[in-house]
Amino acid sequence: RGQNVVGYRNYADDVLRDLYVRGKYRDVILPMTVLRRLDAVLEPTKQAVLDMKASLDQAGITNQDQALRQAAGQAFYNTSRFTLRDLKARASQQQLKADFEAYLDGFSPNVQDILDNFEFRNQIPRLSKADALGTLIEKFLSPDINLSPNPVLNGDGSTKQVGLDNHGMGTVFEELVRRFNEENNEEAGEHWTPRDAVKLMAKLIFLPIANDIESGTYLLYDGACGTGGMLTVAEEALQQLAAQHGKQVATHLYGQEINAETYAICKADLLLKGEGDAADNIVGGPEHSTLANDAFPSREFDFMLSNPPYGKSWKSDLERMGGKGGVKDPRFVIEHAGDPEYALLTRSSDGQMLFLANMLSKMKQGTRLGSRIATVHNGSSLFTGDAGQGESNIRRWIIENDWLEAIVALPLNMFYNTGIATYIWVLTNRKPAHRQGKVQLIDATQWYKPLRKNLGKKNCELSDDDIARICDTFLKFEQTEQSKLFTNAAFGYRKV
Repeated sequence: RGQNVVGYRNYADDVLRDLYVRGKYRDVILPMTVLRRLDAVLEPTKQAVLDMKASLDQAGITNQDQALRQAAGQAFYNTSRFTLRDLKARASQQQLKADFEAYLDGFSPNVQDILDNFEFRNQIPRLSKADALGTLIEKFLSPDINLSPNPVLNGDGSTKQVGLDNHGMGTVFEELVRRFNEENNEEAGEHWTPRDAVKLMAKLIFLPIANDIESGTYLLYDGACGTGGMLTVAEEALQQLAAQHGKQVATHLYGQEINAETYAICKADLLLKGEGDAADNIVGGPEHSTLANDAFPSREFDFMLSNPPYGKSWKSDLERMGGKGGVKDPRFVIEHAGDPEYALLTRSSDGQMLFLANMLSKMKQGTRLGSRIATVHNGSSLFTGDAGQGESNIRRWIIENDWLEAIVALPLNMFYNTGIATYIWVLTNRKPAHRQGKVQLIDATQWYKPLRKNLGKKNCELSDDDIARICDTFLKFEQTEQSKLFTNAAFGYRKV
């Protein structure tokens, strides 16, 4: 399948080569890949959707979304009279452009949201002017690449290309995103956490409670979800673990992402994988900042993972939340230690600790397992801020509630866009008895495998052995060269 993706990239190159600088191919290829897949999946029920649309209109029903999803048999639909195949034969560019726009306008609101955040409609005039729109559509319909669930057959009935199931399509799309990100890795690192770090975080969350997972429904959340990798990797890890223990679990994913294109990729990836409900629970785009505009104010989640932005100003959020003295948000101004207005507001130049406070506000209170959290921070979360300042107040609040299980120091140069020291914090509101009153600091800085070729600033990765070693050290909870146990009191209210 990897071959498939490479060929597929080069394949679209010929159409775009003269129109776009290489780094901009993604602006066309990613949305077109999504459109072609949705188009192929919707083909069998196209007529049913058109019939349903006509009867809903006739009956004067305005709220049509659920009925049209049902008619399509999917979490999305298209009510235009066209499929991509219908758009191939057009005499004039003018007509093709008009029909293609009508086709896009026919998609369901969730797909419109994806197209808007990809800003895909902005690409159409350029493609149309250069007479490339028709060629592009033909390329995506060619039998040489297959983005459909059904196989492409040769003339003699033998299989030319196998069909792609939803999982396979998810893999192709993620691989495509990864390749684009690696070509442009510095910038990509802001929205994309390397898989080795994500796998480790998922294990740190689930392994300690592997034997306690009951059959039932679990909610997962990431308040800075990027392209959604943390949520999907964690979901797979939980499903696997449950299956090994003979349990049946249903998982629901929730995420929020402020970067438009990244949000579009995340939502599209879930739709392509057939996870329509999860796609509905990803909220994002520039107006949806997790700090100023929480999408899930009343929800509590079982498991939360995040790699929030470090060193990124949240000044504009602060202003929207009422400015320095005016913040009333119950996530960030709380009651603690007898202070009814205990402020968790950090310096406006760095919001990373607020993402952690946001997660802590969403912990499950009434369940046996409570919540488990894994989040990545840089060193400033450990020591910035004097007593009484937001950062220090957050640490004190965490320690005094005995929520912090461990901090793992990762190898340097683990991430695409930063060479600095990074740390995984592991927290829970249900600490097991043997951990109570204590915090474990694990030095994993020397446990890594060098990469043959750097990916941006990333020059090493955690092999499966490295991940296992970190997890064993975490679970053993013993004092060793790489594992130090401290009492909460040792952290005091002084700088950590």
